[in-house]
Amino acid sequence: MESGAGKHWTEEEVKALLSVWSEKNIRKQLHGTLRNKGIFIYIAKRLQELGVCRDWKQCRAKYKNLKYEYRTVKYAHNSGDVSKTMKFFHDLDAILRYEPVTQLAAEENGRCSATETQLNTSPTAESTQVLAGVKAPA
Repeated sequence: MESGAGKHWTEEEVKALLSVWSEKNIRKQLHGTLRNKGIFIYIAKRLQELGVCRDWKQCRAKYKNLKYEYRTVKYAHNSGDVSKTMKFFHDLDAILRYEPVTQLAAEENGRCSATETQLNTSPTAESTQVLAGVKAPA
């Protein structure tokens, strides 16, 4: 399953990316981090173990493209247009529906602050150890 830099992702490669992305610790790290190069380096290494040879930039680009396409289809469905579809929609829906949602909370002095609410995304000792060395600098 070797692929060069300019090659399209095969179905097997996308499935491997989705399997890594679906892990709770990866989802949490991806959601809470703006500078996420380290996370994508880790994802690329995990994909290599699965036989997918992609660098971190390719993984990040595919992640962003899949997420954009998913949101486009999801918005269309919510607007009543069920004709829009994509190949891995149900897989992505399972991954992305548990993303933390930023909500505004009113403070005592009348200002609002952003808070996050999360569903089933508490870190485990294992996930903390695995990703401890891949956090990007702030």
